[in-house]
Amino acid sequence: MDRKLAAILAADVVGYSTMMERDEAGTHQRVRAGHKEPFEPTVTRHHGTIFKLMGDGLLAEFSSVVEAMECAVSLQRGLAERNASLPKDQRVEVRIGVNLGEVIVEGDDRFGEGVNIAARLEQLAEPGGIWVSAKVAREVEKKLAFGFQSMGPRKVKNIAEPVEAYRVTTDGKAKPMRTSRSRSWLPVVATFLVLVLTVTAVLAWWQFYGIKREIGHGGIPTVAVLPFKNMSGDTTLDYFSDGMTDNLISMLAGVTELKVLSHSSSFVYKDKPTDVRQIGQELNVAYVIEGSIWKETDRVRITAQLIDARTGENLWAEKFDRSGSNPLVIQDEAIERIIGTLGGQRGKMYDMEYKKVWEKDTPDLEEYDFFLRSNFFFGQFTPESLVKATDIILEGLAKFPDSSLLSCGLAWDHVLAAGLAFDDKPEEHWRMASELEARILPRANLGPDARKSCLWSSVYVTAYQGKFDLSLRRADEVIALSPGDAFLIGDLSSAARFSGLTDKAIERAEYGLRNDPNFADYYLVMKANALTDIEKYAESDALITKASDFLITVPLLRAINDVHLGKTVAARSEVLKALAMQPWLKATRWRDMTFHINPAVIDRQVADLVAAGVPMK
Repeated sequence: MDRKLAAILAADVVGYSTMMERDEAGTHQRVRAGHKEPFEPTVTRHHGTIFKLMGDGLLAEFSSVVEAMECAVSLQRGLAERNASLPKDQRVEVRIGVNLGEVIVEGDDRFGEGVNIAARLEQLAEPGGIWVSAKVAREVEKKLAFGFQSMGPRKVKNIAEPVEAYRVTTDGKAKPMRTSRSRSWLPVVATFLVLVLTVTAVLAWWQFYGIKREIGHGGIPTVAVLPFKNMSGDTTLDYFSDGMTDNLISMLAGVTELKVLSHSSSFVYKDKPTDVRQIGQELNVAYVIEGSIWKETDRVRITAQLIDARTGENLWAEKFDRSGSNPLVIQDEAIERIIGTLGGQRGKMYDMEYKKVWEKDTPDLEEYDFFLRSNFFFGQFTPESLVKATDIILEGLAKFPDSSLLSCGLAWDHVLAAGLAFDDKPEEHWRMASELEARILPRANLGPDARKSCLWSSVYVTAYQGKFDLSLRRADEVIALSPGDAFLIGDLSSAARFSGLTDKAIERAEYGLRNDPNFADYYLVMKANALTDIEKYAESDALITKASDFLITVPLLRAINDVHLGKTVAARSEVLKALAMQPWLKATRWRDMTFHINPAVIDRQVADLVAAGVPMK
């Protein structure tokens, strides 16, 4: 038995079973044609060898991991071009996983963990996506023109240790992985912190737009909080763990997005061996929170975890091991950091929801599934991804025409298209968003998820309409519905800026920077915008000098700053970047992208863009 190091590419057709049921002969013919072109020639062109062909996928070996990655990207681009000219029901989309590792060689076949990890990464990828292991990302990140977005450690089937996964981004922007930092505290703060971290673990499933329902099931998820275990060996400290559990149950009972079992139901299991799946069946709950406390003198160790009661899978866990400091300061820092790490649209729990929804075939999708799939592309902030997001929302609305949530999602698509200059029809987008919101917000019994989404998009629509007081009020309403969501708060720096509240705008942007470092460029731009509005051009310029051009507003904002800093050549260079992104851009388009309660601010910035070289009309 021989072993060797190899790069393994695993590819699999999305929704193959459903496609075969719908059109067996046609699907077989299309997939077989895909093997012949583009798969086989593309793999061969990159010096790879296909060592296994399945009905719906393949496995290929490469001696060079760079060649494997170039092959993967070339395959997805080729398929995207081919699919663009085909009806939806005839398109073949694939997921791809790439791993670098040791494989077992048996004749023409390859086995072992190196192959298995590639296959598991492929299963995690979204349709048309490529996921790779950390070994691959680190090996090629400085050698290729595309980047890698950290998706964190993923527990995959038949692999003992979690796999560090990365998603390929063809815009070349790599995003660092989130990390949690340990902090110290006095025993007096332990209760507060455990309440926060365990509540957050649950809320993180539903944070961004409100309720995160169990996918495939309607209704509000039910949670049981088991008594925290006193691990100190001192029974006199039982009051500490019991009080913590009671307070946690009471706090969760006030959260409208979920149902929490009472003290009497949970404490039946105190000091008893726990089989979470059995408890889940007995209590009819979807999730269980459990934890432990160890305490001596001024040192505290607290663990907490959120568990899927149906499968027993550990969905989230954290350990805090600290000693004394100012308890109030520690409490504030812990609340911010934990929510920033786990909650919100960009938190770890939201990533897990994406994974679950992509495992389902389209005919099985529920209303919330369509929302999640759409939001996956929505959050990539490119014109192409927004088209995909909108297509998914419209597909969902065809199945659920009265869906408030999906209608609010469609309003957001229009807001993004208008606010980020993704096309030359801003008035139409703002009008459509306004009409959708006006129809949805007055609905009786509007769910908190749809309400949050509609109010959030309305912050921008009302600002476009010049209703700055209403825009500011709606921003406050959204934050009240989702306190601590770093992305939401950082984004709504804009609402404060629109109303001329520069200090509040900067405060919100800095909150995002502290607690969501993965999206630091975005919050830096929010802060820089506020500084540019009050003509602090040098300070604004210093913030975004190194920011990536992930949005067209970034080079345009730099150009405005450069005009006032006397950097004429630099201003022109930034304008050329923006025009390369959107060749039809005109300076007046700035009025549809950003707003201010003082019209002179936007007038000045439009004139600055003209001076930098953006065509006026």
